[in-house]
Amino acid sequence: MNAAVARLFDRARSPHGVLGLGGAPLGNFGAAMDDAHARRTLRRAWDGGIRYFDTAPHYGLGLSERRIGAELRGLPREEFVISTKAGRLIVPRERPLEWDDDGFVVPGDLGRRWDFSAGGVERSLHDSLDRLGLDRVDILYAHDPDQAWDGAGRQALDSLARLKAAGLVSAIGIGTNSTAGLAPLIREGLVDVIMLANRYSLLDQEALDTVLEPAREHGVAVVAVGVFATGLLSTARPRRDATYEYRPAEAAVVERADRIAGICADHGVPLPAAALAFPLLHPAVAAVAVGMRSPREVDEDLAYAATGVPAGLWPDLVAAGVLPATSVPAG
Repeated sequence: MNAAVARLFDRARSPHGVLGLGGAPLGNFGAAMDDAHARRTLRRAWDGGIRYFDTAPHYGLGLSERRIGAELRGLPREEFVISTKAGRLIVPRERPLEWDDDGFVVPGDLGRRWDFSAGGVERSLHDSLDRLGLDRVDILYAHDPDQAWDGAGRQALDSLARLKAAGLVSAIGIGTNSTAGLAPLIREGLVDVIMLANRYSLLDQEALDTVLEPAREHGVAVVAVGVFATGLLSTARPRRDATYEYRPAEAAVVERADRIAGICADHGVPLPAAALAFPLLHPAVAAVAVGMRSPREVDEDLAYAATGVPAGLWPDLVAAGVLPATSVPAG
């Protein structure tokens, strides 16, 4: 990866690698929390050594940014890395709703409007800085351009490049759940970082050839998110009522996760620890970020990140047919 991006992730490194806090839960994704609980969660993360924080205007219509900013702006700026996203402007609704209709438990007086234009992205950044109470962010991602319209990714990156050239952000990239169309953008040198959700985990290696290998070849950093498969890999044994891809997990995928958990147990490794460690085996993956909604979850994730994973686990998973051999370093 390029030197400037490498320095960013080195700054966020702890003794256990770069484990980032994903900010969607702090925007009341799926369930509400109060400000005091959010503060305790963020403080526990900081005290535990976490130095990379990711958020977005989309998360709770700005609530996640406000909560994260309230905690971080009192801390030494050179000691943490923060990323946010652009592409959805937060605007008043013409017809307010009682509650947000996009998964966040927040009032519905505001809404989201797609805008990847130069003016829209610049406005998004300045709105984010106002909510965060900071004078800069380190990484700015175009958020889900694949969900907007054809060509939105290129338009977004052109807009982001202007902000980077003006010195307003240090690195730019795309944050998405989709691998489609990322390889050409990587090869053309348009991105510094890809934040990829749910496409590189113990259960899904779709991104290995389509994103991670091009990223490795062209010096682009990847931040893997969704490594707990939206719940299924977050416990030592998968729960039958767990979610996968934000929906109730099908029996076949629960059975596969349970097979992985059994092999992990044979090596004395909790399934979530293996889920955190696996993406970092690939040289393009600079960090893993995990949504954390309580001090207890912070403690658990830090403990998993600190768990030593025996090298023999990975070839055993390959031998069992649950991982491709190309996802595990030779030897």
